[in-house]
Amino acid sequence: MTPEQVVEGVLAGRRRAIGRAITMAESRGNDGRAVMRALHPRGGHALRIGITGSPGAGKSTLSAALVRHLRAAGRTVAIVSVDPTSPFTNGAVLGDRIRLVDHFLDDGVFIRSMASRGHLGGLAEATGDALAILDAAGFDVVIVETVGAGQNEVEVQALAHTVVLVLMPGSGDAIQAIKAGVMEIPDVIVINKCDRPGADILAGEVESALTLVPPDGWVPSVILTQALEGQGVEEAWAAVERHQENLRQSGRADERARDGMRRHLTSLALERLARDLAERIDDARLDALADQVVGRQVDPATAVDSILGTTTSEEA
Repeated sequence: MTPEQVVEGVLAGRRRAIGRAITMAESRGNDGRAVMRALHPRGGHALRIGITGSPGAGKSTLSAALVRHLRAAGRTVAIVSVDPTSPFTNGAVLGDRIRLVDHFLDDGVFIRSMASRGHLGGLAEATGDALAILDAAGFDVVIVETVGAGQNEVEVQALAHTVVLVLMPGSGDAIQAIKAGVMEIPDVIVINKCDRPGADILAGEVESALTLVPPDGWVPSVILTQALEGQGVEEAWAAVERHQENLRQSGRADERARDGMRRHLTSLALERLARDLAERIDDARLDALADQVVGRQVDPATAVDSILGTTTSEEA
């Protein structure tokens, strides 16, 4: 399929074209750029929901429950699930394809798993492009689920209209609740697996922790759910809608989108610079510098100066 055919297929909502467009975007080639240039102006209609939280909290289960709720209301949904990539083999187990298997035969649901490929912040480099493609394809709601690596997963706020943080009792999340980082970005906080002991205590601790975060006109709702059974899912979605209404009434939606895009563009630029640098570094030179640092002949900062000086001079 040519880029033109892919764009035409995406705008028509054809699943094969949507999948091909995301693959093109992930490849970082000229075809992918052509597709994104054509599709970017056609988006801006889908509601983007980010779901983040620690591994095992039930992010995928909550995503599946939200899909059921939204489909019952007649809304189309796309899901982008990001899985961690091994730094040694570059492989990834795309587990969300297993957890969301009940929705594969639903024409109103599109599911795509992406490997993070070492990208930091809980997402993949092409996640933003994937969301834009699904937006242009006409889905009502696009859900992006982060890797689940921990507190540094804040990049999702740059791409989502509403961020849902999923916690669970008995996993140390009470300590997480008083730390900086991921606790500063959620618009809705879900205490999942609320049938476990300590759920109410965790909810109270989280609500107390929120008083330590400077208010910006919105205090995140704390919702108790048992997503596997569908308990509390309707309330969780109602909290998302309340947040969206707050953004509209306060006029903060555009400001939030602009600030998020500034951070996202900076992240993409740094990613591209890092990739270009890696391609320019001579392996033999890097091995020699590593030996010198290990042998205490050169300190790491001086070795980095040497690397950057070499690549800069090559560009000149």
